[in-house]
Amino acid sequence: MEIPRGRFTAVTGVSGSGKTTMVLESLVPALRARIDGRRPPAHVDEIEDTGLRRVHQIDATPIGVNVRSTVATYSGVQDDLRRAFARTDAAREQGFTLGDFSYNTGSLRCPRCEGTGRVSLDVQFLPDIDIDCPECGGHRYAPEADEILRPRPDSPVGVSLPHLMSLTAHEALDAVGDLPAVRKKLQALVDLGLGYLTLGEDTPALSGGEAQRLKLAGQIDRRQDDALFVFDEPSVGLHPRDVRTLLSVLDRLVTRGATVVVIEHDLDMVANADHVIDMGPGGGEAGGRIVATGTPADVAAVEASATGRYLRDHLAADDDR
Repeated sequence: MEIPRGRFTAVTGVSGSGKTTMVLESLVPALRARIDGRRPPAHVDEIEDTGLRRVHQIDATPIGVNVRSTVATYSGVQDDLRRAFARTDAAREQGFTLGDFSYNTGSLRCPRCEGTGRVSLDVQFLPDIDIDCPECGGHRYAPEADEILRPRPDSPVGVSLPHLMSLTAHEALDAVGDLPAVRKKLQALVDLGLGYLTLGEDTPALSGGEAQRLKLAGQIDRRQDDALFVFDEPSVGLHPRDVRTLLSVLDRLVTRGATVVVIEHDLDMVANADHVIDMGPGGGEAGGRIVATGTPADVAAVEASATGRYLRDHLAADDDR
């Protein structure tokens, strides 16, 4: 198998054709072993690359294990905001420091929910029910935190940290536009199609597609010439509009120099790849071989490729549209 550097490659094939074995059980562990100076898996005879130093395997597993992990903390926005509020005159006058603005351990966290934003109700004979904290309304902070305001460039009225946590990433862009580091991270969320998420939203509650894109928030604007990004069926469960957003994200990674490999069935995704590797010809014992490689049009022209037959109709339908 040959994968072009700095391009978007789709690995296709019917279920059981060997896609996972080839990519996730061979390519990824072998490349990581080479980078770390270890021996590759026994079933991999040889792997060659030209300068890859990082491997990112992006999947749809939930981010974080409890409600203390939020969009703000995962994206790195929370720490920047805490620093900004600790520098305000109101915070200095009251003796508040960076640590006080932590909703995990700070003095300004809500004492009722201890910064989780949720409380559990004991319902007799039924499982406990989690509801928004009645003291902070789910904002995680005590009322004193609402008194610490910092100017916002889009309004004469200042904004508090608890209020910011209730804003979506898109709304918060205007409220903290004077903080370059925060604005850059929020813009990345918007560009990833996640601008509708609130900063205080629990990351374990995100959908698989949202989790995948959020994991890319810190990577989307970096140079990625030495990086391989591997995705396992990232389009599963996505609306066609979201597939388009995902394609724009992958294109942005490639523009930054990344090599992108996607195990995929969605024909929109496959048709937009730079390179396709089709496994098969069937599943199980009938699989395990590379049936066709090349551009989507190249694979569509191979009669022995099951993917090619469907891809041919899909490309023809696109031409008709």
